[in-house]
Amino acid sequence: MWQSSPPGSIYDYVRIASFSIGPDGLIEQWSLRAADLFGMASHEVVGRDPVDAFMPAELRDEGRLRVAEILDGKEWTGFVPFRIPGQGGVRGVAEIYVMPTETVSGKRAALCIVVDVRALRLIETDLAASQAIFGQSPFGFVLFGTDFTVVRANQRFATVFGGEADDHRGRTVDDYLPGPEADRLSGTLKRVLETGEAVTDLQLVGSAPGAGDRRHWSMNLYRVHSGAGRPVGVAGLATDVTRRHMAAREAASARRNLALLNEVGARIGNSLDLETTARELLDVAVPGFCDLASVDLYQGLVTGEEAHPGSSGPRSQEPGGSAELRRVAMASAVSDALSATEPESGAPDGPAGPPALGSVHRYPFSSPCAVALRTRRVEDVPGDDSSFVHSTLAVPMVAHDTVVGLVQFSRAKGSESFGERDRALATELAARAAVCIDNARLYRREHERALILQRSLLPPGDPEAAGLDIACRYLPGNTATEVGGDWFDVIELPGHRTALVVGDVMGRGLRAAVAMGELRTAVRTLALLDLEPAEVLSALDEVARGLGTPGGGDRSDGFGGGAQWPSRAAHKSREADLSEVYLATCVYAVYDPVTRRCTFANAGHLPPVVVEPGEPPLLLDVPPGMPLGVGGEPFEEVEVELKEGALLALYTDGLVESRGHPLDEGLEALRAALTSPVRPLEDVCDHVLTTLDTRHGEDDIALLMARIQGLPAHAIGDWTLPREPRSVGRARELARGQLLAWDLDDLVDTTELLVSELVTNALRYGEGEIRLRLLLDRTLVCEVWDAGLVQPRRRRARDTDEGGRGLQLVGLLSAAWGSRRTPRGKTVWFELALPDGEPAAELSVEQLLSMY
Repeated sequence: MWQSSPPGSIYDYVRIASFSIGPDGLIEQWSLRAADLFGMASHEVVGRDPVDAFMPAELRDEGRLRVAEILDGKEWTGFVPFRIPGQGGVRGVAEIYVMPTETVSGKRAALCIVVDVRALRLIETDLAASQAIFGQSPFGFVLFGTDFTVVRANQRFATVFGGEADDHRGRTVDDYLPGPEADRLSGTLKRVLETGEAVTDLQLVGSAPGAGDRRHWSMNLYRVHSGAGRPVGVAGLATDVTRRHMAAREAASARRNLALLNEVGARIGNSLDLETTARELLDVAVPGFCDLASVDLYQGLVTGEEAHPGSSGPRSQEPGGSAELRRVAMASAVSDALSATEPESGAPDGPAGPPALGSVHRYPFSSPCAVALRTRRVEDVPGDDSSFVHSTLAVPMVAHDTVVGLVQFSRAKGSESFGERDRALATELAARAAVCIDNARLYRREHERALILQRSLLPPGDPEAAGLDIACRYLPGNTATEVGGDWFDVIELPGHRTALVVGDVMGRGLRAAVAMGELRTAVRTLALLDLEPAEVLSALDEVARGLGTPGGGDRSDGFGGGAQWPSRAAHKSREADLSEVYLATCVYAVYDPVTRRCTFANAGHLPPVVVEPGEPPLLLDVPPGMPLGVGGEPFEEVEVELKEGALLALYTDGLVESRGHPLDEGLEALRAALTSPVRPLEDVCDHVLTTLDTRHGEDDIALLMARIQGLPAHAIGDWTLPREPRSVGRARELARGQLLAWDLDDLVDTTELLVSELVTNALRYGEGEIRLRLLLDRTLVCEVWDAGLVQPRRRRARDTDEGGRGLQLVGLLSAAWGSRRTPRGKTVWFELALPDGEPAAELSVEQLLSMY
């Protein structure tokens, strides 16, 4: 078919021209392309000698010889220089092909074909450059035609996809890529061809023909035009970026693992609870690391046994399989029901399927889980076609060379299988969780010991006291907090008096519990000395300061008495001991049921609350004083007379203060809860604890409540005797009459004898008037007062002594006896148990002889 040459054809680049020479050697015909090439129109050259028209003067002789040869019928090809028109005499070189011709009349003529050598050289250079880039490039070049078939591909492209470069002509993208990727590339090619907008870094994934591995390519696409600007196709530059993609994926995996480990450090171990720590591990691992996970801990560890099975190393397995484990945590990122698809090869003994949360189980001896526990190495648990899980790691949890349990990480079908990097990460996750779990175990052991110690130091049961109805509550902090140093005590004192004590050692843990025990013991010891409340706190302050010094309170720095210079280690130990400062708050109250007076002394503790009948609750204005262990400040006493039926409440700060719960609000809430004190005292205690927002668990709570009853008047005998010998007999008569009125005939003889001894001693060694008092409650108490300050002292009389055996007799016949100072002298007392219907035990011969 005849058609015109489109613009931008090869002829436009090559610049081919023609003209003819007649028999006379003159130009006969002149083409338009020749006019363009030489810059001369036909009227300028037709009829002229071509040698004279184009060639330089120095070459014209040679040129005429060549023209003559041509007219003689000889073909000739060569390079002919010519002047380039319009460029000031610049010469060009033309390659000319001369073909002899004949006219109609048979004369010789010639047809000349002329090509501009410069254009040829440019084309050759472009072709060479194009071939070098296209054929020698290390990247895959491919040229798609307008029909999106391959027009040309270089050898690098053919190396990747097979065959020779020419074999790829006519192929489409469907021959190289799977369906979705081929459609995406086809759409991109069409868009580039239509819009002319280049596309860079188009990511494609597929497999080369005949290869099974997945490859990643990055492709740059741009539209190719002809010289006239007509689109002729789309060129593509493809680069295999599989390694770069793998490196990026490895880097992303490393970043993910580092982020996961960082999250583990931030989220695991915040709670000192075994189950909570296990759940924290799974909250991090699922779904960030796996799809399903579970944690099994040794049953002995969970129950708190001192030596759990995992503490003995690999030989801790029992002959039939693993030791007992408890499933303490499970998590699934897919579905709640999918956890039931755990691989059977790792399933424990018992019914089919994984163990339920909280169940106790064993793993068979040869199972991967048991092997992991036994060898302390990560084991792969294979999946099967029927299981939703296709990859599982059984990772032993090892802390301080102790296996505490097993964690299983599983990935569902569709997720990547675990690799070596994943195994290392799983080991690290399990190790960090194991350390936290072991710390929780150690803390729980210390917490339980401290709690046992603390509870053992509290009064057993419901304390009893003369003239008081007592109720108490002690609520320890929960397992998430450490044991505190709160305590309370009810101490019986001579004369049916009672000491009420509530204290709180600052700090937590076993040290605080031990310090509390030492302070409580010291309080009881000091109370038995029958000291005033302020004196008790002063002595207790010395004890508290001694708790923080080496040797239990020796503050001397001297080295006399043969002492050696201390070693550096001893000096450091001393500095460490001195840094342990024990501070405590305490309120100490002594109640006398005869007078219904209560004497308070306070060492930095919260004020007592008193509720009298018909009156609003009142915070007693007791000077707070400094906490125990500070030292340097005296303590003050406040004496308060309480009405019959009044309610007294002593408590620790855990009842009225907590985080975000101001103390003033707590005290006001406590007063509001005590507005109805007429109910039974046990109910009042329960009402206080349920009404107040105690935020229980943040701190220990101690509450001691007492209702004032006082001794009735008929249970008291009180007389004043003059300082004269006949007062001894009078004292016996008064004691006999009072006991007979109380129907205590069985105690008359013993009481008369002991009263006679005490009154006689008061006359002999005391001063001023003598006061005799008998008190009847759960026991019989006899008190003899005088103004003398000399305390009686029991001694063993010699065989020749006529006296000195009175106090020995008092000690043998009474249940207890003693003396105490008073503001104006001293009081000597003894106590007798009330008869229970059985005859009183008589003194043995050994007891009687011991007085001589």
